Amino acid sequence: MRCLVIEDEAETARYICNGLMEAGHAASLGRNGLEGLDLATNEHWDVIVLDRMLPGGVDGLAILAALRKLGKTTPVLILSAVASLDERVRGLRGGGDDYLTKPFAFSELLARVEGLLRRSSHSTDPGELWIADLKLDLRRRRVERANQPITLQPREFRLLEYLVRHKGQVVTRTMLLESVWDYYFDPQTNVVDVQISRLRRKIDQDFSPRLLHTLRGVGYMTSANE
Repeated sequence: MRCLVIEDEAETARYICNGLMEAGHAASLGRNGLEGLDLATNEHWDVIVLDRMLPGGVDGLAILAALRKLGKTTPVLILSAVASLDERVRGLRGGGDDYLTKPFAFSELLARVEGLLRRSSHSTDPGELWIADLKLDLRRRRVERANQPITLQPREFRLLEYLVRHKGQVVTRTMLLESVWDYYFDPQTNVVDVQISRLRRKIDQDFSPRLLHTLRGVGYMTSANE
């Protein structure tokens, strides 16, 4: 998951970003309203964690309004020290998807962020995923490349689906273990490498360009660029 955290309090920002990265997600930080607005509107994010009150002349609700005006449906979790009902309603009516008051436990923030991501991926499920000439039919659970059917085991399909949904992004072994296996394995296990090797033989060995790339010491990425 690629997450943008817009938070001006240095300790809170560090707490959130470190926690997200330890959970296997990518986290970038906007330190004020202007920086946050630029990052939020000009890059793609899976989820945004947005502080309500920000310096820089642009507050959280202004960033949210700009996002929605551009037609961006990125899920947004609003953080605020104000817990009043009116303030929560204002944030949600302004385009926020969830609202969490400070102080908070990171475990709750992570659960809410991942819940937003799940709901977002289900509501925007396109039915098919493509990368170059590789097609995944999500409803029938079938795969083709260059119009040739490719037989995958259920776990291989889930692995490929996750990689293609995050095409162009680096995904780590931890991210794959938690998202594809639904289990917290020992991070030293080679189960991911074994499945990646099998998947590569099926989707890349007899085709060009190669789509599944290994970034040694970092993770994996699907891309049509060699």
